[in-house]
Amino acid sequence: MAWISKKAKTLMRSRRRKKEKSEESEKKRKLDAGEEPDTSKNWEVIQKDTVHTVTITSTVTRIEAGKLRKDARRAARKEGRDESLIKFVDENGNPLAVIKSESAKETKADTEQQEEEKEPPTKKRRKKTFPNINELLAEAEAAKQIQLEKDKRDAYETSVPEEVKASYVALDCEMVGVGADGKQSALARVSITAWNDEIILDTFVQVPDRVTDFRTHVSGVRAKDIKFTNHNAMELHACRKKVGEILKNKILVGHSLKNDFAALMLDHPKSQIRDTARYKPFMRASGRNGGKLRPRKLRDLVKENLDLIIQKEGAEHTSVEDAQATLKLYKCVREKWEKELEKESASKHKGYKR
Repeated sequence: MAWISKKAKTLMRSRRRKKEKSEESEKKRKLDAGEEPDTSKNWEVIQKDTVHTVTITSTVTRIEAGKLRKDARRAARKEGRDESLIKFVDENGNPLAVIKSESAKETKADTEQQEEEKEPPTKKRRKKTFPNINELLAEAEAAKQIQLEKDKRDAYETSVPEEVKASYVALDCEMVGVGADGKQSALARVSITAWNDEIILDTFVQVPDRVTDFRTHVSGVRAKDIKFTNHNAMELHACRKKVGEILKNKILVGHSLKNDFAALMLDHPKSQIRDTARYKPFMRASGRNGGKLRPRKLRDLVKENLDLIIQKEGAEHTSVEDAQATLKLYKCVREKWEKELEKESASKHKGYKR
C-alpha cells in the first residue's frame, strides 16, 4: 500500500464530504421539484421500514464481502434506515450465511444478557487455616531456650570482675589488595573494642603501596579513606605503634587473627590470644568421615550462637561490628574455654616436672 501523508488524507476527506453534500442537495432539489431520480448514478429511493436487498457475487473474496456488508450498513445508518432490514443475497437470490465474526458478536451479546438475568454467584467461603499446635509449641520452646541462654550469659557476665573485663580487647582489621594482581593484602583500617563494646581505636590507615584492588564490596574502604591527604587516616608505623601499646598485657580476642597480625606486622603472646576461628567447638570437620578441622565464617558462628546478623549478603563489612561480635561470641563460651586452657596448661606443667 502506497504511503499517504496526513495532509493528503485530510484533503481527500474534505473533497469527499463536499461531493457527498452536493449530491444530497441535488437529490433533494430534484425530489422537491418532482423530477425522477438519475438512474445513471444508481440512486434508489428506499423507504425506511422496507427490506433492502444487497447482492454480493460469489467471485469476491471473504475480505471484500465483509467490506461490502460494512459499507451497506454504514449507508443505511447514514440514510436513517434500519440496518437490520438489509438482506444480503448472492447472484441467484439465495441469502448468504452470516460471517463467523458477526455471529460471534450476536452470541456474545445473548450470553451477556443471559448472565445478567441469572442471579449473582455466591462467594465461596474460604476455609480457615489454623497454625499447627506442634509447630507453635516448638517455636515457644526454642524462644524459651534462647532466652534462658541469654539470661545465663548475662548472669555470668555480671559475675565477671571489672578488672578481668578490663584485661580483654577485641581486634579486627580491613585490608586492600596491592601488587600486580591485587591478591597481596595491605592494612587499610584497624578497629579495637573493649568488653562493653566501647570503641578504643577505629582508624583508616595510609597505604604506602599502590592499591590495585580496594575490595570495597567487602572491606568498605575507598580511595579517599586512605589517601595521604586524609588527616583521619593514620600513618602505618604510627598505627602499628598505637596498636602495640593498646594490646600490651591484654588478652586479645579476634577471628582469624593470623591475617590481622600479618597486615599489622605485629605479634602477640600465644597464651594471651583467643582466636574464635581456631577454637575447636567452633570448627567444622572436613571430609566424609571427619578429618581435619577447618574454621567457619564469623557470620555463621554469630548467627548460630547469638542469633545476631552481621555481614549481610551484599553489604560492606565494618571492622567495629566484627570486633564487637567476636568478643560477644567469646563471652558465651568463655567459662568453658578458660577451663580447657587451664587443664592444658596444668598437664603441660605436670609433664615438664616429670
